[in-house]
Amino acid sequence: MAAIDVTDDEFDGVIADSDVPVVVDFWAEWCGPCKQMSPHLEAVAEEMAGKVKVAKINVDENPMTGSKYGVRGMPTLMIFKDGKVAATHLGAMSKQAIADWIKQSA
Repeated sequence: MAAIDVTDDEFDGVIADSDVPVVVDFWAEWCGPCKQMSPHLEAVAEEMAGKVKVAKINVDENPMTGSKYGVRGMPTLMIFKDGKVAATHLGAMSKQAIADWIKQSA
């Protein structure tokens, strides 16, 4: 399963309704590191399907969610378990680093 795009309106439902941890990518169109990391995140979403869900939220188009969770830099990844933030990582990572971080945190 590929990463899903979510909006401010959908965010709480996606997080609350998930029976697996949700990795959320807070990103922006102008963010170079976000674009570099995107294919890695997609690959991890495919490889870890069923174990985690990956959601992407564009902070420029959906400013409320990023603000609610104190996102100040791009890219920011957060893992939500049982509707709450379990881990946060600021900055781009390689595919292997993303997978390792998820395994450690989720």
